Amino acid sequence: MAEQDPRMKKAMGMLDAIEDADAADEVVAVLQELAPDYTKSTVGYAFGDVYARTDQLGLREREIATIAMLAAIGTAYPQLKVHIRAGLKVGLTKEEIVEVISHVGVYAGFPAACNAFFAMKESLNEKAAGAAKRAAE
Repeated sequence: MAEQDPRMKKAMGMLDAIEDADAADEVVAVLQELAPDYTKSTVGYAFGDVYARTDQLGLREREIATIAMLAAIGTAYPQLKVHIRAGLKVGLTKEEIVEVISHVGVYAGFPAACNAFFAMKESLNEKAAGAAKRAAE
């Protein structure tokens, strides 16, 4: 589908810019298998349309906003972990992500921030494990 649909091709390019290609492909493949129309609508819109508008906000700023919103809603733990790793990939430091999550605590509550810190810890551990695995290969 990504090869045929220009919007999905653009979306996949944006996903590759913020996430490891294998991880992005895996998520899209699962969604595509189960719900192709949903995939085209959500992934196409979110990443092919909105994320691609980098003339107003760059990927770094978009990841700050995304991390804050996912942490605030508190029900998107797997997506939060993905976007914490994406934030690191587009240039955020660990300290900046800590500040974003700390700010969430003020406006969305301390439990939301605590949960986000747990997601951050898991993301960092997964990132380190992936790097160690690639280094060993």
